[in-house]
Amino acid sequence: MENKKSDCEAINIELVNKIKPNMPDMNLLYELSDFFKVMGDSTRIQLLWALEESEMCVGDLAVLLNMTKSAVSHQLKVLRAAKLVRAKKTGKNVYYALSDHHVKTVFEKALEHICE
Repeated sequence: MENKKSDCEAINIELVNKIKPNMPDMNLLYELSDFFKVMGDSTRIQLLWALEESEMCVGDLAVLLNMTKSAVSHQLKVLRAAKLVRAKKTGKNVYYALSDHHVKTVFEKALEHICE
């Protein structure tokens, strides 16, 4: 990515120089931005909410959210690619769950913030 230059001078250069070394790498910040883009969809939020409650299969999620299995599968694919959910095949069904406790924590903290 192109490194953009500021068009102004710092008011408090000491503060800027103190904070600058603590700024994360830009690639990491892009990944964080992508994470929030994935989380920024109401259908995916509904799926995460349901999966926070229990591991579920596509059919049950589709009924719960009044959606087609195809639409649910598409959103689950996005969530899997972002490593927010994991899948486990049992017989003919695939069951989905939150990938780890971090997802639940982020979800809960965001909800706490909204409810303040």
